[in-house]
Amino acid sequence: MMTDIYLYNTLSRQKEKFAPVSEGRVGIYVCGPTVYNHSHIGHGKSYVSFDAIIRFFRFVGYKVLYVQNITDVGHLTDNADEGDDKIEKEAKRDRMNPMEIVETFMRSYFEDMDRLGVIRPDISPRATGHIVEQIELARKLIERGYAYEAAGNVYFDVSKFPDYGKLSGKKVEDLVAGARIDVRSDKRNPADFALWKKAEAGHIMRWPSPWGDGFPGWHLECSTMSMKYLGDSFDIHGGGLDNQFPHHECEIAQSEAATGKPFVRYWIHNNMVTVNGTKMSKSLGNFVTLKDAFKKFDPITVRFFILQSHYRSPLDYSDEAVEGAGKGLDRLKNVIRELRGLAGDKRVAVDFAHLPDEPINLRRYYGDWLAAMADDFNTPGAIAALFEMLKDVNSAIGSGGVLNADSASLIYSFILTLAGDVLGIVRSDDRAESGRNIESSLINLLINLRLDARKNRDFKLADSIRSELQNMGVVLEDKKDGTTTFKVVR
Repeated sequence: MMTDIYLYNTLSRQKEKFAPVSEGRVGIYVCGPTVYNHSHIGHGKSYVSFDAIIRFFRFVGYKVLYVQNITDVGHLTDNADEGDDKIEKEAKRDRMNPMEIVETFMRSYFEDMDRLGVIRPDISPRATGHIVEQIELARKLIERGYAYEAAGNVYFDVSKFPDYGKLSGKKVEDLVAGARIDVRSDKRNPADFALWKKAEAGHIMRWPSPWGDGFPGWHLECSTMSMKYLGDSFDIHGGGLDNQFPHHECEIAQSEAATGKPFVRYWIHNNMVTVNGTKMSKSLGNFVTLKDAFKKFDPITVRFFILQSHYRSPLDYSDEAVEGAGKGLDRLKNVIRELRGLAGDKRVAVDFAHLPDEPINLRRYYGDWLAAMADDFNTPGAIAALFEMLKDVNSAIGSGGVLNADSASLIYSFILTLAGDVLGIVRSDDRAESGRNIESSLINLLINLRLDARKNRDFKLADSIRSELQNMGVVLEDKKDGTTTFKVVR
C-alpha cells in the first residue's frame, strides 16, 4: 500500500518527494526531552505531531525505526556553551542527586506521552549511556582537524566547515559580529561550539576523558546517538523549530565533518506553542504542563486539539480552544458509538485498495484523507475528510435500514483505523474500548431504569435520571418506537 509522500524539508526549504536511504524502510531520529521538569504543552505538540507522522509511515507499509533520545546531561541553561547544566541546577535547588532528577522526570515524561496516546520510540537512548562513543567522536574530529582542545574543553572549529549555516541560513561572519564581548577566551572563534566541557570543581556529572574530567556537549550527544542506531546517513531528523539553530546546525557540522557523508536527508521541524496569544513562559505565569492540562481535559482531547493544527503551524493554547476541540471530538465519538451498536461491536479488516461506494462512499473519503496525510502530514486536512464523511454516516443511520450490520462494521472499522490507529484521536485498543463499553453499559442501565420508572408512572424518578445524566453530559433522545438513545456532549 506504499504511496508517494511529500514532506517539507527544512534543509532545502521546499516540499520534496520522500525517497528513503533503504527501500521500504524509514530511519527517524527526533530530539527527545531534557528531563529536569514536567513536560509542557510544547512537548505535547512536538511528540504528538511526530507520533502521527510515524504512525502514517507504518500505515502505508514502511518499516520504521524510530529513535528518540533522553537528554540527561550537557544541556546548559543558555542552550549553547555557557551557564549551568539544567539537570544539575535543578538537582542543587531541590537537594537531590542529578540522576534522581532524571529518573523522576523521565518517568513523568513517558507517563504524559502514554496518556496522549504517543507510541513509545523503538529506541530511547540516554546521553549518559553513550559517553564512550561521544569521546571517540570528539577525538576523531580533533584528528581530522575540525576540532581543538583548549584548557580541558574541546571545541568544533566552524571556520573549517564551509557549509556551517546551511540549515538555518545563518552566516558565520554574522554570528561572530553578533557574539557577546565576554565570550570564553579559550575559543579561537566566538562561533565555535563545545564538543566536550571541562567539569569545574563541584560539578557532579563528570567523566574521565583524554582532556580531563568533563561532560559532553549537548550537540555532540544527538549526533552520536543518531548515527549509532541509524547509521552515518539516515532519512529523517525531527525536532522543534527552536532547535534548528544552534543545535541541529551543529549536529550537521560535526557529523559530516567526522564521516565525510551527508548526515540527514530530510529535516522536519514542528512550530511552537503560544498560550492565549502569548509566548509560553514561566516568568509570565502562563506555563502549562501536560499534567495541569489533563486535570481539565481528557488527554485524547488535547491530542485532537494539537492535530487540528498542522505541525509546521504555530498552535495557540487556551481553555476555550481545547473545549471547542472537545465538542468536535464528541461528534466523532457519538457516531462511532452508534456504529458500534449497529455492528455488534465487530471490527473487521479493511481492504483500502477495494473500498465500496455504497452505502457510504468510503473510497472517496479515504482518497481525501490519504491525499491530506501524504501532503506533508496534513492532519487538519485528514481530520476534515473524516468529519465530512460523518454527515453521510449520520444521514445513513437516521434513515433506518440503510446500514446493515456488515456495512456498519466496515464503516466502524474504517473510522477506527484512520482516526484511531493512525491519528490516535479515538481509543481503539482493547483495554480502552473495554472501559468505554463499561461506561456505555452503565448509561444503558440507567436508561432501562428510567424506562421502567415511566412504565410504572414514576415520572419523578424518570425525570431525575434524565436530569442527572444531562448534568454529566449525557443527553437522552426518546424515539417513536419506544426506545431511547444517548449522546455524550459537553
